[in-house]
Amino acid sequence: MRITGAVLETLGTPTPFVQSQPLVIRELDLDEPGRNEIVVRIEAAGICHSDLSVVTGVRPRPIPMLLGHEAAGIVETLGLDVNDLTVGQRVVMSFLPRCEHCAACATNGRTPCEPGSVANAEGRLFDGAWRIHDGERLINHHLGVSAFANYAVVDRRSVVPVASDVPAQVAALMGCAVLTGGGAVINAGQVQSGETLLVVGLGGVGMAALLVGLAHEGVRVTGIDANAEKLVLAKELGAHDAYTPSEALELGVKADVVIEAVGRSVAFESAVALTAPGGRTVVVGLPAPDDLASFSPLRLVAEGRSVIGSYLGNCVPARDIPVFVDMWRAGRLPVERLVSSQIDLHDINAAFDVLERGDALRQVIVFGPSADSTQSTVRDITSAARSQIKGQTDE
Repeated sequence: MRITGAVLETLGTPTPFVQSQPLVIRELDLDEPGRNEIVVRIEAAGICHSDLSVVTGVRPRPIPMLLGHEAAGIVETLGLDVNDLTVGQRVVMSFLPRCEHCAACATNGRTPCEPGSVANAEGRLFDGAWRIHDGERLINHHLGVSAFANYAVVDRRSVVPVASDVPAQVAALMGCAVLTGGGAVINAGQVQSGETLLVVGLGGVGMAALLVGLAHEGVRVTGIDANAEKLVLAKELGAHDAYTPSEALELGVKADVVIEAVGRSVAFESAVALTAPGGRTVVVGLPAPDDLASFSPLRLVAEGRSVIGSYLGNCVPARDIPVFVDMWRAGRLPVERLVSSQIDLHDINAAFDVLERGDALRQVIVFGPSADSTQSTVRDITSAARSQIKGQTDE
């Protein structure tokens, strides 16, 4: 079938991206799904800093590549061996498929699946296939998803079904921002009632961590960011305190659990400095390989502290996405507040400029019927969905 998608042709193009145009909108050919694969009609796709890291070359991937890894859509076609999904079902895309048989999968989410990681690095789907073509030219898959297009072929292990009451824009963010940020709070940091939580970096992932922290009773939550507008939003969302990094360090702020969600050594160093004795520093940001940090290991020993690396929030998507959906459905996790704007696919290079400047949480590309809702905000859509849920409950 013919699809429309945003293809990354070169790595490390200069900013502004609206001029250098690293992503080119192309008409492409999409193969039929293999035995363990499905075709998904993409409804909504979030633009994440991990996508930006590929565009800038900080995290090199094989090119040409159809980018996008955080999305939700509708199942259109099932491969022969897929018998636990139905056509018309909404699914969340998961950028880390899990085989459930390797040693890494046995860690219950602590380490990424080994064959899934290899497939992602090679730009192919889990079982080894490439399904996207530009004429005779093969196009690589991004993290097994390639969501910056109106349709995608993905492995069954790359999706998690959700109920239709979850709006597509909310469902999309469950696949990366909420898993990574929220999972860092619950799985890696294991925050408990009576503890304090501090989040360094209030982008989409960091703000998701803040929201999940606020969903826990008895946890005092502080947001840290150099952007004053994000500090205001953090307070609006319920953060007990919000500071710039310099303010927090000067005030001597400390927390039991500190989430670093920036991906720069200076932010990591700040996160370590802001961690209380006996506390946990959880690192989810992805810095450049040569971006090195410095701190004294003595503090870890003398103060009984730990530094924890957390990829995808130590989540198993099939296990954890339903947990976060239930939190959203109960009104405890307002994921819709993470959506900065809804945009068209053709505006993608300008959207990456906005993200590179740090001026957005999540810009969401909407496709097809979902695009009809752009005149209403995602909060309106979510409010209507929750009203419907309440009405069904009352009955």
